[in-house]
Amino acid sequence: MLFNFQKFINDLRDNKEKKDVVLKYEKLFGELTGEVKDQIWYNEFVSHFIPVDYNKPEELIKDFDWNLLSQLVAASFSSDAFCLIKNETNEFLIDVENGDTRVKKLISEIWGFQILRLFEIYCEEQMNLQILIAEDEKEREAILKQREKVLKRWNNELISIPIKKHLHPIENEILSFLD
Repeated sequence: MLFNFQKFINDLRDNKEKKDVVLKYEKLFGELTGEVKDQIWYNEFVSHFIPVDYNKPEELIKDFDWNLLSQLVAASFSSDAFCLIKNETNEFLIDVENGDTRVKKLISEIWGFQILRLFEIYCEEQMNLQILIAEDEKEREAILKQREKVLKRWNNELISIPIKKHLHPIENEILSFLD
């Protein structure tokens, strides 16, 4: 697998601007050992997202944990994820808004280095959220409410789309954008 969680943690430790994430996290939760699925934020939150089967870049199929990626994307507060049916295949769309810019990308159409970077971004996001939960009671409440909202939307609405064989109005809009 191209994404190695421990290598990622070591890279954060070596990065002057990012090392505080690891230092705070380890102060609050202990040494960062194991893999993504061994982390508190994964077990308390990300693991509850039903992974989806979707179209992947053919040349990268064996290079990543695609179920984990779908869970990380779905659990993110910084992007929206949609599973769509297009041309009889399930497509996984990531929708990110940053200021005035909105970017929509199908996982099947992005490069390996971009996928690797998504793993890093989403893991770091979850680590930062876990730190905030532990450090600030008001943030804790807000984050837990947002977690509940994101999880409910994913598991109850978006995952059912391929099974129901019909699309929610927002999915129709996305499909129009993609065509």
